[in-house]
Amino acid sequence: MDKPLGDILWVTVSTALVLLMQGGFLCLETGVTRNKNNINVALKNLADLGVSLVVFWSIGFGVMFGASLGGWIGSTDFAVDLAGQGAWFAVFLMFQAMFCGTTVTIVSGAAAERLRFHSYIIIAILMAVLIYPVFGHWCWSALSSSNLLKEGILARNGFVDFAGSTVVHSLGGWVSLAALLIIGPRLGRFGKDGKPVQIPGANLPLATLGVILLWLGWFGFNGGSTLALDQHIPGVLTNTIFAGAASLVATLLLGWLIYRHIGVYMVINGSLAGLVAITAAANAVTTPEAVVIGTIGGASLWRPTICCSA
Repeated sequence: MDKPLGDILWVTVSTALVLLMQGGFLCLETGVTRNKNNINVALKNLADLGVSLVVFWSIGFGVMFGASLGGWIGSTDFAVDLAGQGAWFAVFLMFQAMFCGTTVTIVSGAAAERLRFHSYIIIAILMAVLIYPVFGHWCWSALSSSNLLKEGILARNGFVDFAGSTVVHSLGGWVSLAALLIIGPRLGRFGKDGKPVQIPGANLPLATLGVILLWLGWFGFNGGSTLALDQHIPGVLTNTIFAGAASLVATLLLGWLIYRHIGVYMVINGSLAGLVAITAAANAVTTPEAVVIGTIGGASLWRPTICCSA
C-alpha cells in the first residue's frame, strides 16, 4: 500500500535536495584542488553519480533492501521494474540511490588528485554494488517493506543511525582511508622534514559556495530520512542547522583564540563536521544537545597546521 501523497511529495523534494549535494561536493572539491586537476575532479563527481545510480538500481538496492537472508544480505528486488510497484516504492528507491551516490562521492574528495579516472570508477562500482549496500542492509534493511519485521544484524543488536553518520559518511571515510593507505598523500603535501605543507586551492570562494549547497542539501538528507511529512521534521532540521553552525563557530574560535588567525580550510571542513556528527541522532536529541554535538564535531577536526593556513 502506498503512503499518503504528502509523504511521497516530501521524500521526492528531499531526494532533489540530496541530489543538489552532488553539486556542493563538486564545487567544494574543485575549489580546494589545483587548477591543473579541476576538470578531472569535476568529471569524477559527475561520473560517479551516474555509475552509482545505475549499479545501485541493478544490484545494490536488492542487496540492501531485498528480502533479508538472516539479517546479513538482501536477496530480491534486483534491477527492479517500477511499473506496478506504486509511487512510494519508486520514491524510496530514488532517495536511497541518492544516499549511495553521496557515499561514493566522499571518496572522490578524499582521494582528489591521486587516483586515475578508471581506478576511481572501479572503486565507485564496488561501493555501489557491495560495500555500501551490505553495510546498509545490516543497519537499515527494516526500512523496506520486504523486511518490516526483520532487522539487519546490527540493527537487531541496538545499532541506531538515523540518517547516515556511519552508514554514509563514516563508511565513505573508511573506504577513503583504505585507498589513501595504498596511494599515499598528494605530491608536495609533506616537506623534506616530514611536516605538512598546505597546497593552495584553485578557487576558495567556489569551495565556500559548495559548503552552502551542502548545508541546503542536508535539509533533504536529514529531513527526508523521516520518510514521512510529520511533526518531527522541524526538530530534525533545527538540530541539523544549529549543529552545523556550532561546529563552524567552534573552529573559528579555536583558530582565533590560540593563533589570532582564521584558517579557511578548517572553517569549511568544520561546518561540515557538525552536520555529519548530528546526522546520526538529529531526530532524538534536543537543540542544546545538537549544539554540543556540533561543537565537539568541529573541535575534533581542529589541527594547528591547517587552522593557521588561510
